[in-house]
Amino acid sequence: MSGTAGALQALRETFGFDAFRGRQGEVVARVLGGQSTLAVMPTGAGKSLTYQLPAVMLEGTCVVISPLIALIHDQLRSARANGIRAATLTSADADWRETQEAFRAGELDLLYVAPERASQPAFREFLGAAPLCLFAIDEAHCVSEWGHDFRPDYRLLRGLMDRFPQVPRLALTATADQQTRADVMAQLGIAEDGLVLAGFDRPNIRYAIHHRDNPVRQLTNLMASEAGPGIVYAQTRRKVEDLAEKLATATGRPVLPYHAGLDSEVRAANQAAFVASEDMVIVATVAFGMGIDKPDVRFVAHVGVPKSIEAYYQETGRAGRDGDPSQAVMFWGAGDFATARQRLAEVDETRRNAERARLDALAGLVETAECRRAVLLRHFGEDPPRTCGNCDNCLEQPGVTDVTELARKLLSAVYRTGQSFGMGHLQKVLTGNEDERVRQRGHDRLSVFGIVGGEDARLLQPLSRALQARGDLVATEHGGLALGGSARAILKGESAVEIVVPPRRARKRRGDATPNPVGDPLFEALRALRKELAEEAQVPPYVIFHDSTLREMAAARPATTAQLAQLPGIGAKKLEAYGERFLRTIAQH
Repeated sequence: MSGTAGALQALRETFGFDAFRGRQGEVVARVLGGQSTLAVMPTGAGKSLTYQLPAVMLEGTCVVISPLIALIHDQLRSARANGIRAATLTSADADWRETQEAFRAGELDLLYVAPERASQPAFREFLGAAPLCLFAIDEAHCVSEWGHDFRPDYRLLRGLMDRFPQVPRLALTATADQQTRADVMAQLGIAEDGLVLAGFDRPNIRYAIHHRDNPVRQLTNLMASEAGPGIVYAQTRRKVEDLAEKLATATGRPVLPYHAGLDSEVRAANQAAFVASEDMVIVATVAFGMGIDKPDVRFVAHVGVPKSIEAYYQETGRAGRDGDPSQAVMFWGAGDFATARQRLAEVDETRRNAERARLDALAGLVETAECRRAVLLRHFGEDPPRTCGNCDNCLEQPGVTDVTELARKLLSAVYRTGQSFGMGHLQKVLTGNEDERVRQRGHDRLSVFGIVGGEDARLLQPLSRALQARGDLVATEHGGLALGGSARAILKGESAVEIVVPPRRARKRRGDATPNPVGDPLFEALRALRKELAEEAQVPPYVIFHDSTLREMAAARPATTAQLAQLPGIGAKKLEAYGERFLRTIAQH
């Protein structure tokens, strides 16, 4: 079975789909033709299918190199549920002898390993014992030192693959800018014409970025608008614990923490509970998520700025992998950028300029009055429309005001007070609020005392946040503010300053909830059956069927196995395993 017709037949039989999505078909065709490829595809675009389907069709085993054991086991469950002969060789597997025997006997379509194992000489010798059809390198941006999540063991994979020159290579990632893409291809030995760039847009995700004032209240409101699973990223372990406890109390929803400081058994249990849940929220450090292939996450929230636009794109990409409407919300404060800029001093000097540029790009995303999606996509080299209609700035256009003169007054106050006071003190000086501390230091006698009033006084805080995000104001080690970046150019009148003024009241969300039927007894019965089957099989509910497949069942109400087989997402293995029980439930309604 080969060629386009064979691929489509295998697609229907294995995964239950009649057509490829996006550029999946092009990638599969290259693999079947023995061509090495770097495929950059947005999260949720079905990257795993591009190696799983060829693995079913070709002679030999596809070796999949993936960075986290949790991710490997998640992918293993999904592959086996579709009838694919798959196994893993990780430090967490007790059945490694059986796996090795199955590989040598040619009984595996997929063999998943971590890069640390794949880079070992003994593993190279082991792979010589049976035919191979493909090397698939997942999260391939980890290969590049320019990537946001560099893993040194990924750099050693070239030696392994060069040992088998006749076996094609498929590198997969959702996040790689132009520099990272070029480096990945060079490191993995993929020719320049082997790039398939499927784009970065995730149109089902609504992006929104707000100033952080009361994160518990802001997150509670977000959770009230989204009943499905969610991920909240916080920057420290202590913040994770605090938010998880407060959100559970405030909302009554199941909320669990996840961070590296937890006992490994607790961490694993919390992750497993989240993966299996249909309404849980997990509060985590960024260590959580790369190993999760959960398709029904309805929102991802950041309480603080991520490391870069690349990291933000990858982390928010964990929302809505099933294609249903989802939200990505960031709550940020000026201190986030101050801390990030201070940490630049700890970065190796050869990488410092690149990291500073990434931080500046992130500040531009946060402070923009333009379409958020357009800023994101331009960062990855795309030429998107000016508006998307599905981000906070497109839905409620913020105002932009020129505050150059006010910025000069603020920066002058910073300078004249000795570049060692925080914003609270500076506001008092500028607005003429004469308290003991101001008098004691003689700041009531400065030329900048009392020179700001009226509407300008209300703009001082957002101006300060904007200047700190841009690096024109930097935090001192004692919590004061000092001049930085373009501050002197602003003071001299050589540089203008504009800030975004958000709408006074946020627009209510309109028609963007998950499109599951509300009050439909059949749909609820199908969900209940899915949960029951998932518990029996000890897998997450989405491994049985996605919500979209259940919606199709509820709408079409198939009465026979043949009719059920026509619905998307129902391959031969799942039809055999679950078809009769779902048909009985449909018949009862």
